Amino acid sequence: MNIIHIIPGSGGSFYCGNCLRDSKYVETIRSLGHQVVKIPMYLPLFADEHDIKDIPVFYGAISIYLKQLYPVFRRAPDWFDRILNSKPMLKFAAGMAGSTRAKGLEEMTISMLLGEEGKQKEELERLADWIATHCKPEIIHLSNALLLGLAHRLKERLNIPIVCSLQDEDVWVDVMKPESRNHVWKLMHEKTKHVDAFVAVSDFYAKVMKEKMKIPSEKLKSLYLGVDPSDYQQVDIKLKERYIGFLSRMNHENGLDILVDAFIILKKNERFNDVKLILTGGSTGDDSKFLRDIIKKLKHKNLYQDVEFCKDFECKGRNVFFSRISMLSVPVRQGEAFGMYQLEAMASGVPVVQPALGAFPEIVEKSGGGIIYEPNTPEKLAEALSKVLNDKELLEEKSKNGYKGVLEHFDIKNQTEKLMSLYKKLL
Repeated sequence: MNIIHIIPGSGGSFYCGNCLRDSKYVETIRSLGHQVVKIPMYLPLFADEHDIKDIPVFYGAISIYLKQLYPVFRRAPDWFDRILNSKPMLKFAAGMAGSTRAKGLEEMTISMLLGEEGKQKEELERLADWIATHCKPEIIHLSNALLLGLAHRLKERLNIPIVCSLQDEDVWVDVMKPESRNHVWKLMHEKTKHVDAFVAVSDFYAKVMKEKMKIPSEKLKSLYLGVDPSDYQQVDIKLKERYIGFLSRMNHENGLDILVDAFIILKKNERFNDVKLILTGGSTGDDSKFLRDIIKKLKHKNLYQDVEFCKDFECKGRNVFFSRISMLSVPVRQGEAFGMYQLEAMASGVPVVQPALGAFPEIVEKSGGGIIYEPNTPEKLAEALSKVLNDKELLEEKSKNGYKGVLEHFDIKNQTEKLMSLYKKLL
């Protein structure tokens, strides 16, 4: 089978669960003998992109931003576009403030969803031409519903089924001003008619998007994310230091300050003198002040020496990170549609401590690899962390259960076979 996955990139500036999800599926589909092409949009996917060096980044973030705001750039020569869309320029842009923020990009989001009626229609034709010339696919898989503006033209041009994943679109849309937010949800609903199947990453999120986008039940399916357990190294949890880890973009929305405040509470008790915090996941320019405030607070509490900020969160860096921590907590304020870091932690034998929000309870219950707390406050998180830190048997039990849960329910090979069955059914 010949498949295309169209994936918005993060530029490698922070841990991107969606980029990781799609790349793991692509690798596993290829291992089953199928041909898959990853097409990045807006920004490169990762710092190391060994398998897509010859594929251009479509809808380059700098170029479409300038063209959206200043019509004069729509008449810029091709050589100017090539400079703006070069991967060094895009990777530089990925770390800048506002590069991955919905606020201020409402008009562009709407324009993108309008597809051939939007201001990026020339780029849409360029994408359709490139796919038709180079790929001849049988299936196109869109990474998320914010890309639905592509669906009608690609379907019209190529006459093949289109699949769309659903994961955390609401995080982007619901922070917009009410007028823009309502318009975006309406457009996304209208575009569902051009898609043959939607794949939500959890039962929780399938219900959320069914309501928000009014997706017909026959088009909607839940399919959990997956990881390859052989990609991760297990270190006996009994031999580890009592280190708590955080893996995600280090910002307010992902609750890093909640974890830091919980850590400060823990350290007031002498029983936790040995406990340390290891933080990784990267950031953008938007997060600079937030991180400076975090560091300032830790220094004020004389705890900065007990916290480590790790810059390397790519493949090898994550394995080193998981080999050192004995539990992971990412207390996202609004919860998530899934949370890929949970599977990565459990595949490494590391239990998770998560708030009772979003799909976290569903994933933790399914895997047995962690505990849930509520409400999502520093006090309750400190209480939950304390419970696990003080009970070696519980920690070991959750470590073993989590790994077993990944094997049984979240193995990427099994999940990919389910996805391939959906593709075949559509064909």
